[in-house]
Amino acid sequence: MRIDQYLWCLRYYKSRNQASLACKQGHVRFGDQIVKPSREVLIGDQVKVRKDQIWHELRVRDIPKSRLGAKLVDIYRENTTPPEAFENIDFQSKRYTSKRFVDW
Repeated sequence: MRIDQYLWCLRYYKSRNQASLACKQGHVRFGDQIVKPSREVLIGDQVKVRKDQIWHELRVRDIPKSRLGAKLVDIYRENTTPPEAFENIDFQSKRYTSKRFVDW
């Protein structure tokens, strides 16, 4: 399966076009190598995806046949993103202060 199709199936991107564009812009890597959208994904591959200013790291467990429901994503990938990656972004300063989202 192609990497752009794999990322679309696992719901990292809303469309294959967005996944393909992310590959072309260097937001998808195998190790430290930037990959083309047509790169084949195999079981056991380590993939890095940059989304929302965070490099998400994942290991391919299996190849899905089609787009998955959100609850089934963990069957096909193992999230190996270190917790430090989430600490680098200052989420605490971006609190919702509108009337609908209040910090309790």
